[in-house]
Amino acid sequence: MTYRSEIGQLGEDLACKYLVDKAYRIIERNFRRPWGELDIIAEAPDKTLVFIEVKTMRENPGGLEPADQLTKSKLQKLKRTASLYAGHYPGLIKDDKGWRIDLITLVFQKFHELILNKPSNLTINEKSCNIKYYENIAD
Repeated sequence: MTYRSEIGQLGEDLACKYLVDKAYRIIERNFRRPWGELDIIAEAPDKTLVFIEVKTMRENPGGLEPADQLTKSKLQKLKRTASLYAGHYPGLIKDDKGWRIDLITLVFQKFHELILNKPSNLTINEKSCNIKYYENIAD
């Protein structure tokens, strides 16, 4: 696994933990098709189907935010893939809740320490990771 993919994998693992702690139910991870990928598919506490894009960075070079990595093209692919997934699994859409696309960003302050120690039960804390959650980014 490359250094970059380790950062991404760790970010997705922590994002799932964050969501579960907020009473989300994880349905699927890393849904891939030739036209796009969905990092996390979950059911929100209010039963809304949610497609979550995860953007992870180590530290914060030059003020760049992980959300800055979400390009217009990437957002279009997310919308298309989410729409096709929702159409293929209509039973996951409850009542009038529909579905939405959310974004979780993570910035690791001490990523080298996390990789070297490879803790089996990571916790999200303000000293090692800054996590932000953005709802309904595709309006």
